[in-house]
Amino acid sequence: MATALTSIGEIETQLAELRIDPETGAPFQRTSVITHIAWVPEEWVAAAEDVLAGLAERHPSRTIVLVPAPGEEDELEAGVEIDCYPVGDGRAVCVETIRIRLGGAHASAPASVVQPLLIPDLPVFLRWRGQPPFGSDELDQLVDVVDRLIVDSTEWPELPAAYGKLAELFDRVAVSDIAWARTSRWRLQLASLWPGIADVKRIRVSGTAAQAQLLAGWLRSRLGREIELEHEPADRLEGVEIDGEPAPFPPGDPPEPAELLSDELDRFGRDPIYEAAVKAAAGAA
Repeated sequence: MATALTSIGEIETQLAELRIDPETGAPFQRTSVITHIAWVPEEWVAAAEDVLAGLAERHPSRTIVLVPAPGEEDELEAGVEIDCYPVGDGRAVCVETIRIRLGGAHASAPASVVQPLLIPDLPVFLRWRGQPPFGSDELDQLVDVVDRLIVDSTEWPELPAAYGKLAELFDRVAVSDIAWARTSRWRLQLASLWPGIADVKRIRVSGTAAQAQLLAGWLRSRLGREIELEHEPADRLEGVEIDGEPAPFPPGDPPEPAELLSDELDRFGRDPIYEAAVKAAAGAA
């Protein structure tokens, strides 16, 4: 990090200084539309930075990147950046990024760190990289201060069992799943086959475990009965068979990671169809 800041006060002071235009001496106009918190364990830092770079111009925000380091000393280490992008007519949108390494006990008490940094009256989104530690202090605290939790169950090793734990959060916070978003083209394609698939007994999915489980859960929840799932592992959703018959490949190209996250940042309410699919997937565990 370019500047080592060790307290919330220092972070706020640095933000105020960076908001001043060095040419005019006037503060930049704040253009944030959300506060975006990202919980990023060490192994996810590189991937998270790639996505954030592609997100900046789509969603001007205050982004707070939290990197937990529970094995280190009880201290904060933070850095602040403000990047502005021209949008025409002499105007610009500015993105504030605060990166905070949560050392020692701070890793299990993140709410006390982020709450003073939230922008009042703006929605707060939490992107959790990797499988959340369900029932942990850090997850429970952050869920209580955000409007939406965004996960990607493609990153989870414990499927479909983890879906049951995720479902326990549905009444506490709206949940988005990027793995679910990646199935949207295929769900539309399969729905177009109705009523020809009304009697489906088996679905075979070539894709990630999350995509397979969610597609099967979606069909189970829509049809109200059990459907057998066969899963052929692949890095992306490559094909679906219904009772042995290949489904037509949907048109279009898969969206990029930044685009997927950007779309989820535009959603504010609960998604009952996704929630039903998750519960049906968990029930088959």
